[in-house]
Amino acid sequence: MTLSEQEKNRYSRHLLLDKVGLEGQLKLKNAKVLVIGAGGLGSPVLLYLTAAGVGTIGIVDFDLIEESNLQRQVLFNAKDIGKSKAITAQEKLQLQNPLIKINAYDFALTNKNAIDLFEEYDIVIDGTDNFNTRYLVNDACVLTNTILVYGAIYKFEGQVAVFNYLNGPTYRCLFPEPPKKGSVPSCSEVGVLGVLPSLIGSMQANEAIKIIIGIGKTLSNNLLIYNSLTNSQTEVAIEKNFNLESIGIKTRADFEEYNYPEFCSISEESETKNKRTIFTDLTQDAFILDVREEWEQPRLTHSNILIAPLDSLDDFANVIPKDGDVFVVCQKGGRSQMAIDFLEKEYNFENLINVEGGVLS
Repeated sequence: MTLSEQEKNRYSRHLLLDKVGLEGQLKLKNAKVLVIGAGGLGSPVLLYLTAAGVGTIGIVDFDLIEESNLQRQVLFNAKDIGKSKAITAQEKLQLQNPLIKINAYDFALTNKNAIDLFEEYDIVIDGTDNFNTRYLVNDACVLTNTILVYGAIYKFEGQVAVFNYLNGPTYRCLFPEPPKKGSVPSCSEVGVLGVLPSLIGSMQANEAIKIIIGIGKTLSNNLLIYNSLTNSQTEVAIEKNFNLESIGIKTRADFEEYNYPEFCSISEESETKNKRTIFTDLTQDAFILDVREEWEQPRLTHSNILIAPLDSLDDFANVIPKDGDVFVVCQKGGRSQMAIDFLEKEYNFENLINVEGGVLS
């Protein structure tokens, strides 16, 4: 395989680099990279892999584009609202570089389809935002011996690492157990700085390109933590200390039977400790503690409401009733659980009930 004259012109700045050159660009042309998620992280990853000339790129995403995505998902614009993320991304990227192959998988990744899909690619890049999928992606990479480039974002901070590379650590070595359900809210619950996903996604793309070409030092044994407020970077060493057999996954059949939602759900102890209800079951006179910000919609019209944003709960602890049921609500259910955990620990509340799924449930 060689490069056409058009490819030589397009990738000329790579060809000039002594650590890339013709050999490195041919490696990129031969490479196959699967990107899970075409959102905040996936957008910059896909843009830079496409521009770099990675020969085959796969995009897995079953979501539709929403207006709130446009603050950070730089692949899309206002005319794309309501369209498939995977298919729209494929169309835009193919226009950017018609010399490569781009596959769109407009469906949810599950443990029933992950193995077959991963076997078609050399590297998987994780741009997801939930723990179910992160553990599933990790395990499928281990079973198929596929390199995993991990990224995550939270408010002003991001993380990047490379897993399952040259018999190195996996995601489960760093995080053997998922966090308690609701303890790590998504960006739709707490927000995220719009530029942060592009910073972290660019780092993920950089790791993938270095691995493909075989240059530089990868983040295989280290987790890089970046803080956008201080521009500080910290690296945490990761040791390989976990294998899938310890949780009963030895074969593809074991993987397909593994219950990821159950593994990542709240523990039995917490299930019994914390009472739950759903928003539609609340009566008009129920006492509601709304821990959302003042600007968030829709506003509630119940007769007994105390608006106490999560970050200001200390200021309201003395006026929250300790007699009778208090229903704690937020937009999607994550912050309300955090509020309950805080008030129970710091102020000994015993009458708080989480409105699971929030007002949008």
